[in-house]
Amino acid sequence: MDHEFWLQRWREGRIGFHQDAVTPWLREYWPGLGLPAGSQVFVPLAGKSLDLVWLAAQGHHVLGVELSPLAVEQFFAGHALAPQLSESRYGRHYRAGNLELICGDAFGLDDEVLAGCAAVYDRAAMIALPPPLRERYVDGLYACLPSGCRGLLITLEYPQAQKHGPPFSVPEAEVHGRLDRDWQVTALARRDILADQPGFVAEGVTALETVAYRLDRRA
Repeated sequence: MDHEFWLQRWREGRIGFHQDAVTPWLREYWPGLGLPAGSQVFVPLAGKSLDLVWLAAQGHHVLGVELSPLAVEQFFAGHALAPQLSESRYGRHYRAGNLELICGDAFGLDDEVLAGCAAVYDRAAMIALPPPLRERYVDGLYACLPSGCRGLLITLEYPQAQKHGPPFSVPEAEVHGRLDRDWQVTALARRDILADQPGFVAEGVTALETVAYRLDRRA
């Protein structure tokens, strides 16, 4: 689970986590956050997700972070965008319109770069990390998001002993255990998706659910 693990997956095209459509729950639950026009949205471990474009189309300024240069380049090329490039201590910044991707290590971000984020969208970040890194992720990145920040978190739950991650199972009790101190966590929906995931079935997984949460940063 070091940097090379993810870089190699992108080089080999082993990106089963990438979706060819916008996440349905993003369309359904994001409007309920009630974000003002022009709000900045942070998307960790962004990949080349189509969700970035959808968020930008809602009038948000999207700030994503992604380790793989290949993923970032494929994202902009796939949408016929010619980004402006710049460098900072966080990595290489790609900007086009109201979309910005930082090609760098998410764990290298801090409250200075995240201070303006009114929201966070996490579909594939928390579940991409094993438990020790999830702790570092929440105590690091989530802690840098400002008071009043809102968000949508989407996780998976399955018997972890039946499959090696990623993606990893992140039970509801763990979500609350990691976030409740600084965030109000509200479960929005839970759905059984095992029948839609033949890869999990082939690995012997007997139960698989996805869960959506609303997050509200406490003052």
